[in-house]
Formats: sequence, C-alpha cells, structure tokens
Amino acid sequence: MSVICRLSAGWLLDHLSFINKSGYEVCYSSDTFGGTSFENPIITTSPNGNLNMATAPSITNTCKNNSLSEIKVMEKNEDKTVKKTYIFREEFFNVLKPHIATDFQSEKQQMSFVDNLENSGLEQQKEVKSDSDVTAKTKKKRKRRSEFNQGERDAMEYHLKISSVILESSRQLIQEALRSGYFQSSPRKHICASNIPVTEHSNCGLAELCEMAKQFPPENEREQKVNRINKESSVPEQVQVSCITENTTNFATIVTLMGQKYLFPPKSAFLLSDISFMHPLLDNKKKFGIIVLDPPWENKSVKRSKRYSYLTQWQIKQIPVPALAAPDCLVVTWVTNRQKHLKFVKNELYPHWSVAGMVEWFWIKITKSGEFVFPLNSFHKKPYEVLVLGRVQRKDDLPLRISEDQMLPLPDQKLIVSVPCILHSHKPPLAEVLKEFAKPDVECLELFARNLQPGWTSWGNEVLKFQNVDYFTALQNNTD
Repeated sequence: MSVICRLSAGWLLDHLSFINKSGYEVCYSSDTFGGTSFENPIITTSPNGNLNMATAPSITNTCKNNSLSEIKVMEKNEDKTVKKTYIFREEFFNVLKPHIATDFQSEKQQMSFVDNLENSGLEQQKEVKSDSDVTAKTKKKRKRRSEFNQGERDAMEYHLKISSVILESSRQLIQEALRSGYFQSSPRKHICASNIPVTEHSNCGLAELCEMAKQFPPENEREQKVNRINKESSVPEQVQVSCITENTTNFATIVTLMGQKYLFPPKSAFLLSDISFMHPLLDNKKKFGIIVLDPPWENKSVKRSKRYSYLTQWQIKQIPVPALAAPDCLVVTWVTNRQKHLKFVKNELYPHWSVAGMVEWFWIKITKSGEFVFPLNSFHKKPYEVLVLGRVQRKDDLPLRISEDQMLPLPDQKLIVSVPCILHSHKPPLAEVLKEFAKPDVECLELFARNLQPGWTSWGNEVLKFQNVDYFTALQNNTD
C-alpha cells in the first residue's frame, strides 16, 4: 500500500512503494543450456499484488544427434530461470534536506509584506529607508521595488487563508508517521539530481516523435484499432504512435519505441499523442469514472527555458472531458500556485465541463525526515501544490439527487503528504486516495501523464517518459 497513514486531515503516501508494488518482475529463461533457446520473458502479478513466475521455458532448437546425457542436461536446465526485478531507483526520492532560499532579501521583503497583510489587511506597505539610503542622498537613487503586482498580492492573500490549515494538518500526519517509524532517524548523504546518471534519451524525444507522426497520418486514421497485447503476443511489443496500446493480461511486459525499452504494467493502456490527436480515446467508447489532469500551464519560466510546450487556457477548455466522463465522474486537476490558473479552473474550466461541487486539496512536499521541502512562507516557491476536485454534473441531474449507490461527498481542504520525486512533474499516485470517492471498479484516465499505472488509461505526448527502464534498477538472481 502506498498509504502510510490516513487521518481526518488527509493521507501520507509513499510514492516509491506505489511504483514498486506494481510488480515489475521479469522471469527470463536461461539464455543457452546445451544449445537450447527459450521463450521471451513474461512478468506476472496476482490480483492481490503478489509477484508470480511466468510461463516455463520451452525447447525450440535441438540437435538430432544429441546424446542421452546431453538431453538429460537440457531437461534439467529447462527449470532454470533468471529473475529480474525492476525497482524504481531510490535515489530519485532521496530528498533528505529542505531547500534553502538563496535570495534572503526577497524572502525578508515578502515576510514583511505578509506581516503587513496580517496586521492591516491589504494596505500598501510603507517604504523604510535604510542606513545606506541616508548616506547616499547625493547619489542617484536606484529605483527600488516596494510594491507587489496584483497576482503576487492575490497569491499571498490566498496563502494566508490556507497556511494555518496546511501547517496543522501536516503536523498531524507527520507525527502519526513518526510514531509508525516511517521517517528516517538519521539522514544519509544527500544525493543531488545532478549526481544521478540518466541517459539523455530518457528525458526527451517522445514529444518530438508525436510532432513527426502528425506529418505521416495513416490512410484510414479514423479506423485505427487498439493495439492489444495478450498472452500470445511476442515480447517486447513495438509501440505505435497515435494508437492506443492496451495490456489486457495480468502480466506486465516490456514495449519498445525507437529502440528504447519501457515497462508496461498489467491491465493498463496508453495513447502517445498530443492534444491535436485525441480521437482514439473517443473512438474507444470507454467512459471513465475518474479523470486526472496535469496540464502544462503557461508561466514565465516555461517560456524562458522552453523546457516543454504549454497550453493556453482556450486550448485546455477544448479537452473533451465531458465526452470521456461517465455519470458522476470525479475530475481532478493539478493547478500551479498562480491564482490566475486556480481562478480559471474554478470559474471557467469546470463550469464549461459541467463539473460541480468543487473542493480544493493540497499536495504537501516533505523531506525524508518530515520537514517541508521549502519554508511554508517562502516567496520563491511553496512546499505545496493545489488540486481542484469536482464531479461531472449531467444536465438532467438534480443538485440533491439521491441514489442507492451515492458516493461519498468530496471533503474540502484535504492534504496529500509525500516525499516528492526529484524528476520534474512526477506527481504522487492518487489511485488509492481517490477510489473511496468513486464507484467500485470504475475506469480511470490520466491526461497529460508521464508514467503509467496498473488499471489506468494514460494519455500524453510524454506518456512513457518515466517508464523507461533507465529509471529502474534491475535486480537479478538465478533460481532453480
């Protein structure tokens, strides 16, 4: 279970445990024993999450002149396997120390402004001359910023409203985790992201591949079929861009794309495409009871770095969530800490999608010792992100409609506390948290995903990014 503790305040999750419980265990036949070749590996998981061995190896090439002793050796070696267990690399979660703000002056300025807001509402902060200002009267005065723009004022006002809830609720969850012995008693050597070797192809290429695929659409693109992997399929499977790939078995497997290998969980599906090519999801006729979105929001740092493309608010509104949603679908949207985006989701996006009953939850990022990754009142970055939740309301539904299978109402201001992955935009798993607010056995969809989950359908132009085997460690041991 990824849920370490559950209180009225929220949940404390173990992200790494959730990934590794998916059962990425590969059982290979021994490569060569007496001139014998063996079947491809198959990975299995049982319904309770335990790992099972796959099919036994079979002899595919024998020599007619083999002696009796050689045949006996081959028969004995048929039972030999090489087990590879893939686990996500722990160093990606080695957040052992809080990040220290580098711009102390801006932090002091922000804290002064926060104090002013608390004491005098939204009155303008007065300038205070320093000793250096007095001694430099005859010099040309340098223009100094003393006021915040409206967006910054809105963000700090919002922070003041929620900070006490975040502080108290986090404290409850962290103390419970401490009592259970979850946190480390003594921190180990801190491993920075720059010290972790990851090949370049793990971090790029998928989005560019989606752009290239649009230039060569299939002749009958509206008649594309789902590429289903079943027991009889050879492994690894080749991924087809802009076509749903679905693993219908209880086995995990490995798929390849442009020569790279990606781990593919059981009972899951994905569509590698961009927002201009979503119709395979619609044509598949599935309706989803949970839809999670992590849109690439527009912001200044993204524009400057050109690290990834972003979508405008108009483009986000065009995502066909109502067409993909089952009745009473639970919709969850990750929102940055910009008030502009939060107001857009609540006032424009969700009403446009007929999503009602909106509440806000918070993802709190902590270190392995239970501290906030950033100071709670940090001006540069906050140790939390916001999620907006609601349910798709059909036009013929009554606001207070009561049914036998009525789901739990969505509580407001719940916390999800976890140690974050240092890989950009690797969000914590929500499956075990959201299932208690949805109907049993609903189909689940993640939009703008960068990794896969067992039992979920995932879509995005980097949907396989964190499934690359380079992000995993293969543990190998021979068994008889």
